[in-house]
Amino acid sequence: MAWELIKVEDQRKQLVELYYDGEMSMTEICAHFGISRKTGYKWLARHESFGDQGLKDLPRAPKAPNRIYSSWHIEKAIELKSKRLRWGARKVIAALKRQYPKENWPSESRLQEIFGERGLVRKRRYRRKVPATHPLSHVFHANDVWAADFKGWWRTVNGEKCEPFTVTDSHTRFVICCLHMGKKTADNVWAVLERAFQEYGLPKRLRTDNGPPFGSVAAGRLTKLSVNLIKAGVTPEWIEPGHPEENGRHERFHLTLKENVALPPAQNLSSQVRQMNEFVQEYNYDRPHEALDMRTPADCYSASNRSWDGLLRSPEYDTACGDVRKVTPAGTIWVSGTEIYVGQSLTGEYVQLKGDNPECKPIYYGPVLLGDYVGKKSLQRVRQIQ
Repeated sequence: MAWELIKVEDQRKQLVELYYDGEMSMTEICAHFGISRKTGYKWLARHESFGDQGLKDLPRAPKAPNRIYSSWHIEKAIELKSKRLRWGARKVIAALKRQYPKENWPSESRLQEIFGERGLVRKRRYRRKVPATHPLSHVFHANDVWAADFKGWWRTVNGEKCEPFTVTDSHTRFVICCLHMGKKTADNVWAVLERAFQEYGLPKRLRTDNGPPFGSVAAGRLTKLSVNLIKAGVTPEWIEPGHPEENGRHERFHLTLKENVALPPAQNLSSQVRQMNEFVQEYNYDRPHEALDMRTPADCYSASNRSWDGLLRSPEYDTACGDVRKVTPAGTIWVSGTEIYVGQSLTGEYVQLKGDNPECKPIYYGPVLLGDYVGKKSLQRVRQIQ
């Protein structure tokens, strides 16, 4: 038996006739033809407005002919794309509109075609996106959270090792600093953060991973660096171990940094540092950012209104809320004649035991919970809160 050939227009007409017969509901009719109810009602409305002619496909040609752009428009777009090979058509158009706001530029799709015709487009390998986690939802304004981390090292052509330390504002993506650091010690990192605080003011929080010098396995994850942050007026914040997506915006910046300055690497370290500086200037002031509605980070960022005088002040406690204890050189405190270890990074500092329950009291250093003091007959200890 030969296959029955039915035109799409005829099927649409059958759908309309079945509906007008009233013997079947729209749900049953759409199930019969294998379409959604939304599609069924669309063709019904089309028929009511235009009759049988409305059941035909509309012409796909644009209502207006394509605009013919001058060679000047095309040349300006290609010139910018040639300088910024890693920018897509959307970023190129956004940058051109900022520079020439009165000009009418080609659409993103048309410009992408032009770039492809001239060999300026490289194929991109798409990766599955990892959803953001809860800490990111707390970032509402500039300087709410800064993110800091080491990029990971690579070698220049002549074999020198380059490992950038980077700090960005999580809301505006503004790069606070990006510089090569030979030694990853707490003192070196703190010196960089000091300069950043003096230039841009204090953020509310600094988010890092758990590796040294940012975090530790001690109570409250505190290190010498995080103690300094608290004394400066900044609350340290750590992502959960094994969850870099919780600092996903900073990780994405690292990928962009790698693509622009390390693939390929520079000839030597001095050239590499110069490339990083040039990239940061471009990233902050020239490169449109899709998450910022194609504005640049510098358009959105402003320095913190919390200036820093360079002094480190120990946290102050309300004694009405709990008992205060001083940490000994051994990293311990004394509670009811029992010595409890809280960490040598807090030597000479004061911590507070809060609450009225003598069997279980949370211990804080400033805003950071160190753990719970659990009182038992033969065991008094601090249980670290992960």
